[in-house]
Amino acid sequence: MQKSFVKEFKLYCKKKNLDVNSHQIKLIKKLEEYYKLNYKSFISKILSKKNYKKGFYLYGDVGVGKTMILDFFFNIVDGKKLKLHFNEFMLSFHDFVHQSKDKNDENKLSKFVKKLKSKAKLIYFDEFQVTNIVDAMILGKLFDEIFKEDLKIIVTSNIKIENLYKDGLQRDQFKPFIKIMQKQSFEYQLNIDDDYRKSKGNKTQRYYSPLNQENNFKINKLFRVMTKDKALKEKILNIKGRKFILKNFYDGIVRLTFKEVCDKNLGSEDYIKIVKNCFFIVMENVPAFNDLNSNQQQRFITFLDIVYDQNIPMAISAEQNIDKLTSSSLLEKPFKRTISRLYELTSKKHL
Repeated sequence: MQKSFVKEFKLYCKKKNLDVNSHQIKLIKKLEEYYKLNYKSFISKILSKKNYKKGFYLYGDVGVGKTMILDFFFNIVDGKKLKLHFNEFMLSFHDFVHQSKDKNDENKLSKFVKKLKSKAKLIYFDEFQVTNIVDAMILGKLFDEIFKEDLKIIVTSNIKIENLYKDGLQRDQFKPFIKIMQKQSFEYQLNIDDDYRKSKGNKTQRYYSPLNQENNFKINKLFRVMTKDKALKEKILNIKGRKFILKNFYDGIVRLTFKEVCDKNLGSEDYIKIVKNCFFIVMENVPAFNDLNSNQQQRFITFLDIVYDQNIPMAISAEQNIDKLTSSSLLEKPFKRTISRLYELTSKKHL
């Protein structure tokens, strides 16, 4: 199958009314090289084995279009493929290991990857990040097995491979994963000066700040309009024996407070379950972040990642304006991504 990726990309951007720049075109050409290397004949692969890499790791600052470009690539590639949220992927792995009756950990890992291979030949992880020590310790063996099974991996991230899980606990046990990814992946940085999510065509429309009577009235009005003719029905979610109650639930439209979602000891598994039951989310009373509430900020980042991954529009009321949101010192870098996503999730365009 012969495709001109540059031509296809320009058509794709034209349909979606997106600007095209030289940085993006250079990246598209690199992706075309990666495609040709991984999707040509077996004999050609042997002849080019020196340059044969099964992963493409794309990194760059927030809002430069990484996801948009890899979405394009993912859609253009034929065959069985999966786009996965990394947290969800790791939860599925831990569940598989827990439920497996095989006592040998290596066998469990191998069986999981073979099951994965039966579903897809290409796996796409958007906004890859590692924050969990349990995940960090197993990723080297897991991805080594994935590449041995000839699975193709494409990844977007905000940071270089060598800086993943930087300053994390027991990082030495994460280094085998870094070496594997560097050996098996084309690593490419996308640089663009402007955050396209903050462009004039993407002004925030459902982000209400500061927390005052006027903005409370506006968010109440929005919620009344959206839930008109819908019945209030409390929804109880069961998550491995834990209960989470959606009190303000109107047939897929939910109203939550920041405290409900981020003050409790909740994680990815809980958030995935919540988000999958909703098609519009209102979150109220998001505070200013600092070193005293960094745990709550980390949960907010995780929640927003999952909301974004599931493409769920939001309305937010917050203490600070979106372009003035403060952060704890430890989470400044990942929070840039969250702010950028807030622009998109609360924009009029995203509905």
